[in-house]
Amino acid sequence: MKRVMLIFWILILSFLATASVYAEPTQQGGLVTTVTTRMNMRAGPGTEWRRLGTVEVGATVALDGRDPSGLWVRGITGDGRIGWMAARFLALTPEQTFSLPSIWVDTPFTLGAPAAGSAPAAPPSNTASTAVTLPGDGGIVTSTRSNVNLRSGPGTNNPRITTLRAGTPVRVDGRDNSGQWVHGIIADGTSGWLFASYLTISTGEIAGLPALVGSGTIAPAPPAPVVSSAPPVSGFNLGGQVAGFSDTAANWMRQARMNWVKRQWRYGHGQNSNDVAGIINDAHARGFRILVSVVGHPWEVNNPGYFESYASFVGGVAGLGADAIEVWNEQNIDREWPAGSIDPGRYTQLLAQSYNAIKSRNPGTMVISGAPAPTGFFSGGCGGGGCDDAPYLRGMAAAGAASYADCIGIHYNEGIIPPSQTSGDPRGNGGHYTRYFWGMVNTYAASIGGRPLCFTELGYLSPEGLGALPGGFAWAANVTVAQQAAWLDEAVSLAAGSGRVNMVIIWNVDYTGWGGSDPQAGYAIMRPDGTCPACLALGS
Repeated sequence: MKRVMLIFWILILSFLATASVYAEPTQQGGLVTTVTTRMNMRAGPGTEWRRLGTVEVGATVALDGRDPSGLWVRGITGDGRIGWMAARFLALTPEQTFSLPSIWVDTPFTLGAPAAGSAPAAPPSNTASTAVTLPGDGGIVTSTRSNVNLRSGPGTNNPRITTLRAGTPVRVDGRDNSGQWVHGIIADGTSGWLFASYLTISTGEIAGLPALVGSGTIAPAPPAPVVSSAPPVSGFNLGGQVAGFSDTAANWMRQARMNWVKRQWRYGHGQNSNDVAGIINDAHARGFRILVSVVGHPWEVNNPGYFESYASFVGGVAGLGADAIEVWNEQNIDREWPAGSIDPGRYTQLLAQSYNAIKSRNPGTMVISGAPAPTGFFSGGCGGGGCDDAPYLRGMAAAGAASYADCIGIHYNEGIIPPSQTSGDPRGNGGHYTRYFWGMVNTYAASIGGRPLCFTELGYLSPEGLGALPGGFAWAANVTVAQQAAWLDEAVSLAAGSGRVNMVIIWNVDYTGWGGSDPQAGYAIMRPDGTCPACLALGS
């Protein structure tokens, strides 16, 4: 589960769409390169880590490793400062970045400071002449802001055709569904796809382009939905997400009148669905229905045949007796879906294939669309690292997602006021709908109507009995365990009586992780002292 406040991660635009750049190995290992955009150096791989200072354009840095995502790299500057930097602000190709070893903050640093000018210099920009004539007609004539790769399809998984220098004129004639990639042609007749942020073109102009796929044709419609003769799970359903589902957790959940348990499964390409049989059988043996939330690895999404293999896997999970399956998780941000490919239409293709596979194997399995991360970070639209949930949901609706889900997934886990309250949140941007239980319900119902809502995560964070919260979660510092219990009880009552919500899964029951950047134990209703006030409130 990726906490909402970690939306800070989506400040990192996809460096994978940057142009070819120039780095070379050091004698001690690692790479030496230069800074292309003034940036912050941080104590760890993410904007939630302490800022150590700034690094100026042209500075030489020696790099010894990267984080697993490849979005952050660690290095040393010429003046001896060591820290983490966003890879997109350095002269690095994706291949060079991923040639670095995956490390963490406690990995010893062994490189010496680089000498000034020790990194290879990039050749000067080839600023285009205004006299250049572009092939074709129509579309929009624009130019590149900086060096950028021209690719065979809209995503960094597609092969690079060539690299365009800053100032190169381009005629763009289409976009992908997310508006993050545009299709264009250059003076010599070469055509391909470009990351839109690196062109001198406005978001309004991009929105006016026709939506295309990689081949330059209009995106195909999803397959027709399988007609199911068995009705999905009905009525209101309550459950909790568990880490291990111990006897103690099961007993507290029964006390809370829960009859569902949620387990999340990380799917790897080619994995056998029989691997999930154990958790399904365990849930049923304890008398619980089970929701399996199946999320894959972002770096595999764009591999050929991936959608088909994922759909086959979740179909197999349904065949094993899963009572409900959530198709992915928070697919609107680059923590869970590859940056540069975040697209509600493309996700709906995965949802459609998965729905058909699930219903073909077990018509009674409830299909829940992946719950987006609730965020207003992108100002009502999309950026390099993701989309706000409301426009993303509208994009899903336009692509026909309601035909491929029995329930629409929704998350709510940043509340610090009672769920009945609809205004007055004390934080900045207090009017934003993500602050409020009803704000989320009403926004989701309006964005993609025709299907009930299923809260696959609903929780309140309390640090009581655990210690100080990390900076990114300081907004919950004053929430007590008593408030957590009362607000959960009230939220469940409101959901059950709303006529719009079919399921609430409490995030979470028994997680124990604390410290670092994701205080999961603070959301747990089983507290460190062994009590569960929320269970007593829900069961009363």
